[in-house]
Order: sequence, then C-alpha cells, then structure tokens
Amino acid sequence: METTYDTRLLGDRAAWGAVLSMALCVAVLIASEFMPVSLLTPVALDLGITEGRTGQVVSISGIFAVVTSLFVAGLTKHIDRKLVLVSFSLLLVVSGLVVTFAPNYAVMMIGRALLGVAIGGFWSMSTAIVMRLVPEDAVPKGLAMINAGNAIAATVSAPLGSLLGDHVGWRGAFFLVVPLALIALVWQWLSLPSLPPRGRRRSGNVFRLLARPRVALGMASILLLFMGQFALFTYLRPFLETITGVGVSALSAILLLMGLAGVAGTWVIGQLLKTRLYSVLIVIPLVMALLATALIGFGSMPVPVTILLIGWGFLGTAAPVGWGTWLSRALRDDAEAGGGLQVAVIQFAITLGAATGGLLFDILGWWSPFALGAILLLGSALAAAAAAIDHRKEAR
Repeated sequence: METTYDTRLLGDRAAWGAVLSMALCVAVLIASEFMPVSLLTPVALDLGITEGRTGQVVSISGIFAVVTSLFVAGLTKHIDRKLVLVSFSLLLVVSGLVVTFAPNYAVMMIGRALLGVAIGGFWSMSTAIVMRLVPEDAVPKGLAMINAGNAIAATVSAPLGSLLGDHVGWRGAFFLVVPLALIALVWQWLSLPSLPPRGRRRSGNVFRLLARPRVALGMASILLLFMGQFALFTYLRPFLETITGVGVSALSAILLLMGLAGVAGTWVIGQLLKTRLYSVLIVIPLVMALLATALIGFGSMPVPVTILLIGWGFLGTAAPVGWGTWLSRALRDDAEAGGGLQVAVIQFAITLGAATGGLLFDILGWWSPFALGAILLLGSALAAAAAAIDHRKEAR
C-alpha cells in the first residue's frame, strides 16, 4: 500500500513552521466565516436589506465549502500541493477585500462564496498535508495545532467582530482579517516545501471511499457527532439567557471559558490519540451525550451549567483532532479524497443539526434540541465502536 507520508521530508527537520502557518490560516478562515454573526444588523442597514437575507452570507459560504471539499482532490490532482494550498490562502485575501468593499448584496455574496471555496479546499487538504510535513507519530500533534487555531478563532470571532464593528464599522472589521490572511499567505509560501502530486490514478468521486465498511462507519459517526453538537450549541445563548438566567457579561464569560477549555482539550486529547485512538473517538461523544442530558436537568442552576459547558467545550473542540487522526490512519493511502469527504460530511452535519434543532426548539421548547443532541451523540459513540470492531477484524 502506498502511503501519504513523504519519506524525503521525514529525513529532514519536521516542518513545524509550515504547520503553524496553516494554523494561522485556519484561524483567519474560521474568524471570517463566523464574524458576520455579530455584524448582521449594521450590514443589513448599510446594504438596505433584511437581517434574514444578510444571514445568508453565512449559509452560502457553507454551501460552497461542501461543494469544493467534494471535488478539490480530483480537480487539483496534477498540481503541487503547496501551490494549491497557497492559492486557497490567496482566495481568502481576495474574499476579504471583496466583502470589505462590496457596494451591494450581490457582490458581498460573491465574496462570501469565494470564502466558502477557500474553507472547503483548505480544510479538506489540511490532514493530508500535515501527514507529509511531520513524522507519523507527530500527526496528532500537528492536527492539534491546527485545531487550536480553529478553537481560538471560534471563541473570539463573534465578540471581536461586535467590538470592531462598534469602533471601525462592519467594513473595517472585515478588512482587519486581510492583513492576517496576507501574513499566513507569505508564511506558507516561505515555509511550505514543494509537495508534488502523487501521480496515482484514482477516480475523482470521493463517495467511492464509502465502499469500505470502516470508512462508512467512521463518516456516520462524524455525521452524528457534528449534528448532535450543533443541534445543541446553536441554541446555547437563548438557553443561557432564558433558562439559566445569566446576563450578557456572564454569557460572554461562559463562552470564553468554553473556548479556552477547547484549546486545552485539543492538546490533552492530542496526546492520548497516539495510543488510544478508538477509545477517544467513542468516549468523546458518549460523555458529551451525558453532558447534554445533565444540562436539561441542571438548566436553571448557573454554576453546574458553567461546569458542564466547560466540559462540553473541552471535548467538542477536540473531537476534530481525533477524527483527523483517524483519517490519517484509516485512509493514509487516499487522505486528500478522504479529507474532502470528511469536510463535506461535517459541513452538512452542522447545517442539518442546527436546522433540526431550531425546528424542535420552536415546536417543543428549549429542552428538545438538547435531547436530540444527546441521542445523536450516543449514536455517534455506537458508530465509532462499530468502526473500532471492524478495524480489529481487519487487523487480524
């Protein structure tokens, strides 16, 4: 079996500078993706549209991320991976400029669509490229570094966007990501080695990977994990404000603690993945299901809720590190196509989980998306356990 690991690079010093440049780019991508959440009102007023239409600038980036992640491996299979990755970083810069100076809604949507392409392309290739930059036993550490950038950006993007919007306007807030994107772009160009394509003749259809039982079970677990996570997480603010009864300052503090716990979780769990991969993949959604159930029972008690949500942040943010490591081992011979399929599954799961949770929230009440999240997370644990059993059978 031909592996993705580049033996020439393994003989050199591990390219940690390149991994850090990728982590910075991921942070800017995620910050750009979620910044509109806190800027919907001023954007709507300036462009003369409703807040509902403005909210579509978030969904369009998700749609283009899904489409890009499914086809990027096949469309770029003959191009140096360094050039591909740098091109997506350049697209991030262009997107930031288009959105900043957008004269109307249509142009802004084009800029956000470009961002979706950058997100889908960069994320889908990140695991495969980390596998070529660092030794095999250091892949979990490399993925943890990239997901730390994700955790930090997800934590600060909304409050930072709101703060910047008050001081420099929404256009200024969007523009401030451009210099960071340029730094990431230059850093990648200087630190990434040439990564020639593998030259393997494979179908561009990533869905062929689902013919492997372990891959199908793993992707099912990923789907249920992110559906369950975002069925609950999307409606955390109304839960905290109306049920737990916390004010805006306490809400911000809880979200910050969750984010910091997530950064810590990526490092701690990254260490465990070296020897306990499937155990971690099973335990994370299982414990999160218990936390979701406990939140229903202790919802009106601020201190227990805060403790439970810190645990939620610790595990939930670290989950992508676990599944990225799984991808690097289960599909080491086809990690780029696997990464594309994984990103598409995650983006679809986030959209479906949030939408379903919202319907239940309106129809049955606040507790229903929490209950749905617990059920889906339990299903994720069971699917991960089935994948582990299949792996053991295959290893015999």
